[in-house]
Amino acid sequence: MTTFALIGAGPGLGLATARRFGSAGHTVALISRNVEKLDGLTAELAHDGIQARGYPADVLDIESLTAALYAAAADLGTVEILQYSPVPRADFMKPVLDTSADDLDAPLAFSVKGPVTAVNAVLPGMRELGRGTLLFVNGSSAVRPNPKVAGTSVAFAAESAYARMLHDSLAPENIHAAQLIVPGAIRPDAEHSSPDVLAGRLYDIHAKRGGFRHYSEPLPD
Repeated sequence: MTTFALIGAGPGLGLATARRFGSAGHTVALISRNVEKLDGLTAELAHDGIQARGYPADVLDIESLTAALYAAAADLGTVEILQYSPVPRADFMKPVLDTSADDLDAPLAFSVKGPVTAVNAVLPGMRELGRGTLLFVNGSSAVRPNPKVAGTSVAFAAESAYARMLHDSLAPENIHAAQLIVPGAIRPDAEHSSPDVLAGRLYDIHAKRGGFRHYSEPLPD
């Protein structure tokens, strides 16, 4: 049995993707800063018959994130699928003309150093398995910079570049890196961007192993 590791576990998309991958037979490692949230999510998944465990870590803390992923693999089995989808902080959303160089430190650590740390932690296990999937979930500013949210626009673009390089470099090793762009808000009543629909899309990206970039729905004009 292999593990689905979710960085940015929460009650919306995170719980839905954990259910989808868990129902396919994977153990589930949930990673978030909030211990109480993790306890609640693992209890919900256990009620569904899914083996899950929470690991508290902050994506801005490289050591804690690495330790959480190592512990998950040791406890639950090799991480075959990694999903990186933590929600950016509100203070990343300054307008471009109000953004200083220092204002970019945290967004870049969140969206670049965090993913690099996570990938480096799970990649040796994927190579031993001979397969793996790296899933990156971003908003529309990853592909269409928005001057109202400069921090995430810059950081998501950098994350996209990193993920694309992984897609090209790891394909010969049967490790698939892909990105899902979600242009609008994730809502239970959204036709294309509800948690359950997005969870299904992410599972299909893993299972069908198509191209690099996918959209939950077309970008608005």
